Amino acid sequence: MKTNRRDFFQTMGAGAAGFGLATTLPLASCAAPSELASADDDEQILFIGDDIAIADTVYGKVKGFILRGITQFRGIPYGADTGGKNRFMPPQKPEPWNDIKPAVWWGNTAPQNTNNRYGNAYSSFTDHWNYDDVSEDCLKLNVWTPAIDTNKRPVLVWLHGGGYTVGNAIEQDGYMGENLSRKGDVVFVSINHRLGPIGFSDLSGVGGEKYKDSGNVGALDMVAALEWVQENIANFGGDPGNVTIMGQSGGGHKACIVAAMPAAAGLVHKAVSLSGAITQAMDQSYSQKLGEFILKEAGLKSSEIDKLQEMPWKDYILLANKANQRLTVEMGGNGIMPGEFSPVADGVNIPKGTFYSEANGVSSNIPMIICSTFHEWGMSRTMPEMEKITAKEAKEMLKERVGFGEGLGDKAPEVYDAYANVFPDAKPIEIMTLVASNRKGAVETATAKSNQQAPVYMAWFGWEPPLFDNRMRAFHCLDICFWLYNPDLMLTHTGGGARPRTLSEKMSDALLSFMKTGNPNCETLPEWPKFSVENGEVMILNDICEAKNDPDREARKLL
Repeated sequence: MKTNRRDFFQTMGAGAAGFGLATTLPLASCAAPSELASADDDEQILFIGDDIAIADTVYGKVKGFILRGITQFRGIPYGADTGGKNRFMPPQKPEPWNDIKPAVWWGNTAPQNTNNRYGNAYSSFTDHWNYDDVSEDCLKLNVWTPAIDTNKRPVLVWLHGGGYTVGNAIEQDGYMGENLSRKGDVVFVSINHRLGPIGFSDLSGVGGEKYKDSGNVGALDMVAALEWVQENIANFGGDPGNVTIMGQSGGGHKACIVAAMPAAAGLVHKAVSLSGAITQAMDQSYSQKLGEFILKEAGLKSSEIDKLQEMPWKDYILLANKANQRLTVEMGGNGIMPGEFSPVADGVNIPKGTFYSEANGVSSNIPMIICSTFHEWGMSRTMPEMEKITAKEAKEMLKERVGFGEGLGDKAPEVYDAYANVFPDAKPIEIMTLVASNRKGAVETATAKSNQQAPVYMAWFGWEPPLFDNRMRAFHCLDICFWLYNPDLMLTHTGGGARPRTLSEKMSDALLSFMKTGNPNCETLPEWPKFSVENGEVMILNDICEAKNDPDREARKLL
């Protein structure tokens, strides 16, 4: 079974959860505290009342609140409860309502294992993941908008990370949409959707026609959220004809998946994938085999499959994970790499083969930004002794393991030396981390996407925070708050101050330009060229930003 980012962070010290600013009304601003409450402008900033922040949806009216001039709506239903008879089924429309529905608190987190979420003190301090109630009634979304009017503002739909197994729309304070909405005069939407075994159990091989979509209902949820945007976002001051999807880690995967889904055609106009670019979904031969193992683990016949809909969701997740573990043993013995519960290439909802391979395919008119970080899988944050390893020791370690995968074996010294040549000032621990965090997948996705007419732009984030004695480096998740203009909401990632704010200004400018025009070029960054296979153009994002031609190409070829 694949290790997801949360498992990795629990081990390496970058990922448990803790209730942070998002559990209250977040005092979010990129301005200094003194600027927030000057003597001349220390007035009321939160407004809620009978006639305040009311918007229409096709299902009924919703009421939010206004905070610092941005109108917020939390937990708006975009789909019905997914429990019971709706489990494993495509999302259903929510029931209309007659009263004004309060939309002032986050929707339920999708079913997932939340045990020991805050077990690691350093991880909880650093990432302070936000989790609320967990239930199958989870098809909810949040909206931040400058105004309830008829202006057609660009819309960003945020797809959360956590692989396909954990997470929610507000799991990090850096996901909050207030600051970007204010800065760019845009509408920001974030969504919850089904995950893990509840969202991606492919029972099509054992359940027949009724269960034909069961392996992709979590992905179909995302499409349903985009359909809600198409139908309703104009009532929130947004433009349904200009929607950008964006996500990081598992959310980056989701952006690539959704962009390739036929059902999302016309609902998505631009896409951004951070630290999670992919070019294909799970092979159905594996997912259907896993469905067989699930039925066997439950002790059920095919004619009894509906009983899986009646189980408490916690029991089903445990059962499905046990089935996956058993299949892992069997498939691993056959030399086949097993997978997690994830979207399935069924040839109907999600294409088989490589995404973007058709020049005039589903996503051919969707421009993309693909970004990764220098040190996705850093390992010395809470292990200072790793800072002292030698080049020889680093090479030996790379022989055994690279990130989540197998080691490089005898190629390790050659690969290490190639990266050291590209980064001559890097320490052995940094070279080892660069190898483990290589851009191979990101560049492969950009290469595939370049077959289509819409451009793709690549970025490589290398900014390092001055925390943990400078051992955090450019880690997985760090760039999120820079793109979304939230460096002061994630002080435990950035340290705060002018330095991260300066880079965030540039990166958020580029994102806003991309949302509006499909081109990230802006006044605050150097010229950002389109990616080409020949030159591998990439924008290096750091205190000094610069465009380069594929600086690690020769090193990457050795992987």
